[in-house]
Amino acid sequence: MTTSVKRKATTKKTSAKRTTTAARNGRAGRGGVERLPARSDVPARDRWNLESLFPDDDAWETAFKKWEKQMVGFDRFRGKLGKSAAELLACLKFDAEYDRAGERLGTYAHLKTTEDSTDSRYQRMHGRFMSVASRAAQASSYIRPEILAIPAKQLEKFLAEKSLAPWRLAIDRLVRYRPHTLSMEEERLLAMQTEMSQTADHAFHQLHDSDMRFPLVRDEKGRQVELGHGTFSRFLHSPDRNVRREAYEKYYERFAQNKHTLAATLSGSIQKDVYYARARRYEGALAGALFQDNVPPSVYDNLISTVSDHLPALHRYYELRSRVLKIKKFHLYDHYVPLAPETKMRHTWDEAVDVVIESLRPLGSEYVEVLGKGLRGRWCDRYPNQGKCSGAFSCGSFEADPFILMNYQPEVLDHVFTLAHEAGHSMHSFYSARHQPYQYYNYTIFVAEVASTFNEQLLMRHMLDKLKRPADRAVLINRELDGIRGTIYRQTMFAEFEKITHALAESGEPLTLDALTETYRKLLVKYLGPSLVLDDNSPLECLRIPHFYRGFYVYKYATGLSAAIALSDRVSNGGKKELGDYLSFLQGGCSKYPLELLKDAGVDMEQPEPVAAALKRFDVLVSEMDGLL
Repeated sequence: MTTSVKRKATTKKTSAKRTTTAARNGRAGRGGVERLPARSDVPARDRWNLESLFPDDDAWETAFKKWEKQMVGFDRFRGKLGKSAAELLACLKFDAEYDRAGERLGTYAHLKTTEDSTDSRYQRMHGRFMSVASRAAQASSYIRPEILAIPAKQLEKFLAEKSLAPWRLAIDRLVRYRPHTLSMEEERLLAMQTEMSQTADHAFHQLHDSDMRFPLVRDEKGRQVELGHGTFSRFLHSPDRNVRREAYEKYYERFAQNKHTLAATLSGSIQKDVYYARARRYEGALAGALFQDNVPPSVYDNLISTVSDHLPALHRYYELRSRVLKIKKFHLYDHYVPLAPETKMRHTWDEAVDVVIESLRPLGSEYVEVLGKGLRGRWCDRYPNQGKCSGAFSCGSFEADPFILMNYQPEVLDHVFTLAHEAGHSMHSFYSARHQPYQYYNYTIFVAEVASTFNEQLLMRHMLDKLKRPADRAVLINRELDGIRGTIYRQTMFAEFEKITHALAESGEPLTLDALTETYRKLLVKYLGPSLVLDDNSPLECLRIPHFYRGFYVYKYATGLSAAIALSDRVSNGGKKELGDYLSFLQGGCSKYPLELLKDAGVDMEQPEPVAAALKRFDVLVSEMDGLL
C-alpha cells in the first residue's frame, strides 16, 4: 500500500571553455581567500536539470494546486472497501495515482531545498507540500484498518479475482501489520502527527546546514579557505597535520557551542522512534524498524557481534597508520589522510565520469550508455555552493531522471568512488522504475546499499588492474581499507550506538548530553582501540550524524557492502547467469523482501559469513598494505 505520500532523498560536459578549479569549487576574493559561490553564480552545466519533474516553479505550483484538490477523492471510498473487489481495486488505484503525483511534487520541492537551504522560497514550497502530504495521510488513514477489518475468507475471495492480482503482494504485506494497526480514529490521530514528528529532524538540518557558520582555515599551501560541511573532508585529507588539526578543532568548536541544542534534537528523534514503536505495539523501536523489511533482529545482532569479533584487524590498521604517519598519539583527525600520496590520483569531473563508466562495463551496454548520458548531461548537481546540502545522495523517482547531488572535489579520490556509489543508486532507480509497476518499484534502503557499493567494488577492481605501480596500488588499497573501515566498521559502531540509546530511552533513562556523549565515547574506545587519543570534543561527533534522524538505518550500509563484495566477486568471476541474476536484482524493486532478493542474486545475509568474509579481506589488505609501505 502507498497510503501516504513518499518523501525520498533517499544519493560532471562538454564546454568550449575550461574553467579553473577555483571558479568551479569556490570564488577567489581579495587576499586569495577561497569562498563558495552563491547558487546564482553556479553555471547551468554544473547544476542538475529538474525538467523531467517540472519545467519550472510555476508548473509545480499548478500541479500542486490540482493535487491538493484531488485529496477529496479519498472520501468516496471510505466505509466501502469491504463491499466488493471492485471498490477495493478502485481505491487502491486512486491511492497509487495520488501518491505517484505527490512523489513528483515532493521530489522537486525536496531537491530545490537542497540547492540552497537559505532560500526561503523553497523552504516554503517544501513546507506546503509536507502540510498537504500530512493531510493526505489523514484522509487516507482509513484504508489500512478497513482492509484489515475485511474477514480473512472474504478478503481471500476478493484476491482470487484477476483484477486484483497486481495488488496481491501489497495486500499480503499489509495483512502482516494486523497486530500493529490501530483503530481508524487512532490511525487518524497518528496521521495528524506526521508533520509534527519531523520537527527534530527539521530543526537539526536547519541548524546544521543553514545557521552554523564556520571560520576560515589556512590550507597546506597557505591559502585561507572557508571551512564548512562540504570542505571539512578536504581538510581531513590534507597531508599537513597542522591543517587537519586546525580544521577539526574549529569545526567541532561550532558543535560544542550548540551541543545542548543538538543533544535535544537527537533525543527528540529517538523519543519519537520509541513513541511510534509503543503506539503500534512492537517489542521495541528496533523491532519496529526492522518489521517493514521483514528482517529478523538476528541479522542486526549478528552484524554487531561479527564486527566485534573482527575488531583486532581494525586496531592493527590504526597501529599501521600511526607507524607510517610517524604519529605517536593518533587522533580522529588522522583517520582520513592517505597513507600514500594522493596527488597523482586527481580527477576532473569529466575524468571521473570516464573512469566510472569504464569500470562498469561488465554490467552491459545499456547500463553504461544510460548512465554515461546522465552523468555527462544534467542528472547531477556537481560542486559545492553556499547553503547547499552537505554530502551526496541519489534521489530517484518513478517518472523522472534519477538525480544525484554531489559536492565534488577533484583532489579527493574518495569523491570518484562517491560518484560511482550514487550512480549505483540512480541506476537501481532507473531499472526498478522500468521493470516494476509503481506500487513495487521503490526498493528498500537495505538493498539500495548493495547496488551502490557494488559499483564501488567494480571501480576498485578496474583501477587496480589499470594501475600497476606499487605506489598507485598502495593508494587504492588504502582507499579500499578506508572504505571497509568506514562502511562496515564505522556504520556498525553507529548501529550499536542507536541500539544502546534507544534501549536507554525505552528503559526510561533521560537522553541527556552526557548520556549521549558518554555512550559514544565508550564506543569510540571499543572500535578504535588503544592507539587512539580522544580529544575533548570527539564524542560530539554523535551530534552531527544526519542518519541518526532515521532510526536504525545505518546498519544497512554495513550489510550492503558485505553483500556487494560477495556479489561483485560472483559477477566478476561468473558468466551470463551471474550477471543476469544481478540485473534481475536491480530490476526487482520491492517485488520481494530484501533478503529474498539478495538470495536470488546469490548471497544469504541471514548468515554471518558475508560480513565475516568482508572483514577477513580487510585483514588481508592490512597485511598487504604493511608490506607495500
